[in-house]
Amino acid sequence: MIGAPGKRAAFRAGLNSGRLQRLPGAFSPLVAKVIAEIGFDGVYVSGAALSADLGLPDIGLTTLTEVATRGAQIATATELPTLIDADTGFGAPLNAARTVSLLEDAGLSGCHLEDQINPKRCGHLAGKTVVSTAEMVKRLRAAVSARRDPDFVICARTDAAGVEGLTAAIDRARAYADTGVDMIFTEALTEIADFEKFRAAVAIPLLANMTEFGKSPLLTVRQLGEIGYNAVIYPVTTLRLAMFAVEDGLREIESAGTQSGLLDRMQHRSRLYELLDYNVTLTEGNPDHANR
Repeated sequence: MIGAPGKRAAFRAGLNSGRLQRLPGAFSPLVAKVIAEIGFDGVYVSGAALSADLGLPDIGLTTLTEVATRGAQIATATELPTLIDADTGFGAPLNAARTVSLLEDAGLSGCHLEDQINPKRCGHLAGKTVVSTAEMVKRLRAAVSARRDPDFVICARTDAAGVEGLTAAIDRARAYADTGVDMIFTEALTEIADFEKFRAAVAIPLLANMTEFGKSPLLTVRQLGEIGYNAVIYPVTTLRLAMFAVEDGLREIESAGTQSGLLDRMQHRSRLYELLDYNVTLTEGNPDHANR
């Protein structure tokens, strides 16, 4: 079993490999297991998905404890590195420092911090407000200073493109890179040319957010790789897929009075047990089980 230090080293190596790292979002440890089995490069834990899973809007209502707890559950479910959304760092620069410490303790491979005011809002909604560049630089320097494992990846997200314009966002990204962060998250870019301009202007690794129904075009892995991006996240994709299926199925049960017409759209019990290593776990816990 690969421990947290090994996962972090693998994540950092992947970001510097020249191959785009693909990190679908997992809203549960079970989803993370599917991500790993299919062969992706890492797992992402979205603040929006975590908020939604708790029945809350993505406006900064979750706590650091909730984020770290869910992150730990997901990070330990597979041998893949896990990157987590740490919002604004939950307060002042000292809070951002503590956030990094707790996320390291939780076994995460990295986190990203954004330059919105606290409390924040979804990056693809109108009405965002960003802190000054100087304030964000303080936030990031505190986070970098708090890092104990040098392989723990700290990513700076800028929401400034939709607030101050692309040029200002690029200027911010350069200033953020100078703090010692490892990667820049370019949020809510609206044109493929914007991604290209960021790549030409920023020397450190870049992360793209391919969220559905937002402001950014859904670029392919090939397109992002050709531009020179280092990582891509699909933050809420699995939650949207799951919730569409759940809602569709429940409506049929309500109208038909039975789930019998849904069986071919369900994950079979045997497949669930396979994902959970059910029989292996039972055998390890009870040697007699192997003989039954």
